[in-house]
Amino acid sequence: MPLGVYVHLAFCPYLCPYCDFAKWPHRASAARRYLEAVEKELASVPERPAATIFVGGGTPNTYDAGTLAALVSRVRAHFASDAPQEVTVEVNPELVRPGDFPAYRDAGVTRLSIGVQSFDAREVRALGRRHALRDVDRAVTWARDAHISSVSVDLMFAVPGQTPTSWRASLQRAVALGVDHISTYGLTIEEGTPYARAREREPNRFVGDAAEAELYELAMEELVAAGYEQYEISNFARPGHRCAHNENYWANGEYVGIGVGAASYVGGVRSTHARSLSAYVEAALAQAPIPGESERLNGTRRAGEAVMLALRTAQGVGLRAFKERYDIDVLTWYRQPIREYTSAGLLERHDDFVRLTRRGRLFANDVCAAFIEAPPSA
Repeated sequence: MPLGVYVHLAFCPYLCPYCDFAKWPHRASAARRYLEAVEKELASVPERPAATIFVGGGTPNTYDAGTLAALVSRVRAHFASDAPQEVTVEVNPELVRPGDFPAYRDAGVTRLSIGVQSFDAREVRALGRRHALRDVDRAVTWARDAHISSVSVDLMFAVPGQTPTSWRASLQRAVALGVDHISTYGLTIEEGTPYARAREREPNRFVGDAAEAELYELAMEELVAAGYEQYEISNFARPGHRCAHNENYWANGEYVGIGVGAASYVGGVRSTHARSLSAYVEAALAQAPIPGESERLNGTRRAGEAVMLALRTAQGVGLRAFKERYDIDVLTWYRQPIREYTSAGLLERHDDFVRLTRRGRLFANDVCAAFIEAPPSA
């Protein structure tokens, strides 16, 4: 299996009320020290060819383009590969400056993921974002001018105040920009976030399940009609522009995570760095073990997670391939949940695959979780 590398840059110019990622407000001195810690950790990771590199956050382009490009070059050199690499960097559109994208391109970046969330100014404010619509247009234009191979935008539905009309307009605006890839995520209210507290005070401000499902269906209709392939529950791409890094996750491939809170999965062991900025920085700079947790995934748990991840994709679980890799007959081992959800119209058999139906995508979390929670059939 190919290796993916994720690098987490943990600082943001501001904190969005819905976000539960490991992130902190930007302070120049802390950001410099954190980058030193990331580079120390990078030096301690065994060298191995990587097929994909993804720099996320946080807001990676909180760092200036020269600094970020230099980090990308160092990561690529450490995980050098004879084959072409997909190298993705996440950016906030309002922070992009002229010359940023040529610097990224020269460092080997092939793919940009632009955090847009919405093209409706009211929704942008509700989400705590600070970009103007012209910032997004400009970022996409500059990325094209710099000949970045793939440009993706993130959009969010079930936003407070959002309507089917405003959501359709955001989807159509993204399509009109001609981007290669669009990710659509339903707003999730995470415990401990400002949005969680706001929902306790004003529950009617937030979209209900039925309305959220309507918005998701609208996204599928609009984007497929516009020529995008829905290759995963939340992701749509033009031909040749799937995100290979994320496809490796869904294939239960191996990946290395660098940075505070980052996760790795290598040799059947999943490990996660603790989400303490000070603990991470101190340990990494001292080249000591970074605090965190790890577990070896064996047997039923490993197979169940593999099924769960594969079901997120359009093709679903490949029966022959799964048998070869895990020595498990999916139709026998998971007879009970497959029978239950097939009868409910949420799963279907297609050639050598078991996959979610279109209706099943609306209940994907429940269906996928069943393969981890339920014991295998006798």
